[in-house]
Amino acid sequence: MLDQTIDCIVASAEGARPVHAVRPGGLAVFLDTLPFGQAAFLRDTDFTAKAGELRFLPGPNGVTGAVLGLGSDRSPFVFGNLSTQLPEICPWRLEPGDYDPESATLGYCLGAYRYNRFRTGGRAPASLYVPPGHEMSLSQASATWMVRDLINTPANVLGPVELADFAVSLADRYGAASEMFSDAVLDQAYPTIAAVGRGSARPPRVVTFNWRGSAATDDSPLLSLCGKGVCFDTGGYDLKPSAGMLRMKKDMGGAAAVLGLARIVMEADLPLRLVVRVGCVENSVSGTAMRPSDIIRTRSGLTVEVGNTDAEGRLVLCDLLHEASSENPALLVDCATLTGAARVALGPDLPALFCNNDRMAETLLRCSNDVHDPVWRLPLWPGYDDWLKSPIADLNNVSSKPLAGSIVAGLYLQRFVSPGIPWMHIDLYAWNDMSRPGRPEGGEAMAIRALFSLVKNGI
Repeated sequence: MLDQTIDCIVASAEGARPVHAVRPGGLAVFLDTLPFGQAAFLRDTDFTAKAGELRFLPGPNGVTGAVLGLGSDRSPFVFGNLSTQLPEICPWRLEPGDYDPESATLGYCLGAYRYNRFRTGGRAPASLYVPPGHEMSLSQASATWMVRDLINTPANVLGPVELADFAVSLADRYGAASEMFSDAVLDQAYPTIAAVGRGSARPPRVVTFNWRGSAATDDSPLLSLCGKGVCFDTGGYDLKPSAGMLRMKKDMGGAAAVLGLARIVMEADLPLRLVVRVGCVENSVSGTAMRPSDIIRTRSGLTVEVGNTDAEGRLVLCDLLHEASSENPALLVDCATLTGAARVALGPDLPALFCNNDRMAETLLRCSNDVHDPVWRLPLWPGYDDWLKSPIADLNNVSSKPLAGSIVAGLYLQRFVSPGIPWMHIDLYAWNDMSRPGRPEGGEAMAIRALFSLVKNGI
């Protein structure tokens, strides 16, 4: 299995011990509600309710409960360490307080994630009682776990065929109609993906699936998602240094993200139509691999000179975007671990958003702030469009200048989006370099909660 079931939630509050979540401004009132000994214990241990601060409440028979400080943090992540800090001796329950209970459930579950498929040992997370009404939080947590599992799975286990099979199994799980394309069909229908995958012994695949909500009609908005699924990226003939390959199992993070977003949309049964396209491929080196200076004719008919074989992600996406545009979606979104330049500009935590529609971009930015799933907009600056010129093809896949790499990549992709189609390109890192509350080191689902918030509120 490539995704786990959340195992830190219990359906009964029987035997559950309380966790009180307190902010500094409410600490004095809270202390007055406690027995004298417990209040004195918190005062004597200098508990100030700062974010993430945890104390256990003593009783005659041991620990009777816990107190978590929230500080001024309103994000889910302030609850992100609880599952590993609380003892496993019993289930726990969160007492009402000055916080959003569904956000707390989400944060707790995000912090309970671990990837133990290939190692033994390690403690299980403490169990939390979650009352009815938190289904959306659990759905988003489950999708995040799924995305993290896919990204964390090593490339020798998750290759193009395995990723494609998983996409089909996800579609089947929610009653979506799927198709998988390979071999000669792929050469004709998605020639740029076929070109990228030609260097690997593991053949490329494209998976598409269609779904509609139970209340959707033929006139309901169409949401189209495209994901870069490069299961390992050597860079091709423009070979990466060894240090640059260490995390390249995560180069399918864009595909994982769109599958995670699709899962949340389908579980929520939103009243819309959904089409998902995932290009599953490995960028390898062999006698059959694409070379620098090769020219590829894309699905759109435009020809592309391969200026750099390590700029393969935009080749994977361009045929998918062209096909998706032909269906006139209300919103077209692609996700990809596309450029190191985006990380230089924004660091690992901020996915770069490129969008041709100001209203939708501004709405997504508001949604990302509301749900604590940040993105940051960068411009599709038309002044750099000429940097993609080629003397022998319609365009090059890389810039003639060593600047603005993520912008130029967005401009390349824009060539394959039909005018008038609202389109978002999200260049994400898909990885946590270090563990923080609710965000363990390893694969990460970025921007999917923000995108879901946008879509849920109407496109």
